[in-house]
Amino acid sequence: MRLLITWGVCLLASLARGQELLQNGGFESLDHWDCYSPFKCSLTTDKHSGDHAMLVENRDHYYQGPSQDLTVTQGGSYVVSGYIKLQNDLGASQNLELEIDFEFPDGTHDYQSAASRSAARVSDGWIHLVGGFTVPSKQLTRVRIYYQGPKEGVNFIVDEMSVTPDSVSTSNVNLDSEIDRLRKSNINIQVTGANSGADVKIRVLQKKKSFPFGTAVAAWAYNDGSKAKYRDFIHQHFNWAVPENALKWPTIEPQRGQKNYEPALTMINGLRSHGIKVRGHNLVWSVDQFVQDWVKALHGDELRQVVKDHIGEAMSRTKGLLEHWDVNNENLHGQFFQNQLNDPSYNLELFRIAHAADPQPKLFLNDYNVVASGGSTYDYREQAKQFKAANVGLYGIGVQCHFGNEELPDAGAIRRRLDVLAEAGVPIWATELDVQAADENRRADFYEAALTALYSHPSVEGILFWGFWDKAHWRGDSAALVAGDNVQLTAAGRRVLELFEKRWMTDETHTVAESGTKFTVRGFHGDYEVQITQGGRTQTQTFTLGKSDQTVNISL
Repeated sequence: MRLLITWGVCLLASLARGQELLQNGGFESLDHWDCYSPFKCSLTTDKHSGDHAMLVENRDHYYQGPSQDLTVTQGGSYVVSGYIKLQNDLGASQNLELEIDFEFPDGTHDYQSAASRSAARVSDGWIHLVGGFTVPSKQLTRVRIYYQGPKEGVNFIVDEMSVTPDSVSTSNVNLDSEIDRLRKSNINIQVTGANSGADVKIRVLQKKKSFPFGTAVAAWAYNDGSKAKYRDFIHQHFNWAVPENALKWPTIEPQRGQKNYEPALTMINGLRSHGIKVRGHNLVWSVDQFVQDWVKALHGDELRQVVKDHIGEAMSRTKGLLEHWDVNNENLHGQFFQNQLNDPSYNLELFRIAHAADPQPKLFLNDYNVVASGGSTYDYREQAKQFKAANVGLYGIGVQCHFGNEELPDAGAIRRRLDVLAEAGVPIWATELDVQAADENRRADFYEAALTALYSHPSVEGILFWGFWDKAHWRGDSAALVAGDNVQLTAAGRRVLELFEKRWMTDETHTVAESGTKFTVRGFHGDYEVQITQGGRTQTQTFTLGKSDQTVNISL
């Protein structure tokens, strides 16, 4: 049952589908907006539309901006939109957000970015923030939306803001039908020969899947001989992998000149020896807290040279071993290198450096809050368009897909956000999938919902978990597929393997007596073995099924 949360004077009619929840979203007065001291708000005629907008000044924290309470429903989804215009740069680009503050009865808060823009400057003029948010499915005492992001001392103007219920329906999309259309092709079986009688059995058995299903791998566990069950699980159930931390610059070179590639290389070679393809993650990471102190101390040409040397060396040491590289991780949420060098285009230069160092690996952007939630979806689309247009070697975009604690992934919202990102015209990989639920069966449902939504989208080329074992998972046992020293399957793990190895794999047996000498099997893409049994004798044929239909001729 969906419960209505109200406070103050709130009209139930405002929850009508598609109807505006905000009051005075056009900022034609100061009414209904809260501006708490020390920052102040005033009207200005420098507006995006109408007669007025709101000028916000005297800010001494990044989170200060005009706010308004909202009336929402538990579990409901909403679309948000607003305009913002910076008045001063303070020498660095700014991150801008429409933020949602959920307050619970125990006094705790959960904050969700509803819309964002990274690396904004005064020269951008009016910036349109657009996105959405989903309300937690538990009791709330207050919900508030507000502008935030620019550093203290940055003034800005806001205008034309809107919050409406998400009225887009996806109930008419059959995800299983989409999976069948995208991930399968026809296998046309033709049987010839005088003895093609009733005792002939033909089994069409998929041996390997071509679609990438992978996982992040912890080098400390993979390289430990006592953790063989962890390593064996990876070899048995995944066809792609990504080092979780072993290839990150702070791991390789925590102190200047003290480098260690061996744990990563040992793991990568082990994975490849078992037929597993590997992504590289990551060359640099722009979020300040993940930049080494010794790198933070560098400036100008020295910083540029050190970064270039690191990228060249990392790509040289892994040459021929990796299929992909995440070049500048989470650049929507951090611009350390651009700001340190006062060069907004340096993120493009990083791709040029990587592509020149080794043109073989496919280069990716990689970021969060773009599919599991929607605060940065539109910003990410625009960034991908920029990189594609700049012709710097971008192949695709990674979407991290870390879903909230006890949050059932919304298939409709996932697909809509993927649709937005697909407008950039580059492939999408789900690079870091995890869900979180204490109950194993709920966790199984959550993983199935997320996997089905991702697998059914035409722009998604691969899906990787961000770990699977409770002893090597950044979110612990509530996100795990397997648990304990014996790597025992949880209910979530059983569900995932049922999807990967039964529901989304093909294994059909036909008899000539029932199916005739010509019949069609609809099969998932991958490597196949056809087993023909007659009179107690079995012969086999092999083939690979791709996006085109395949004809298999059987002569008895």
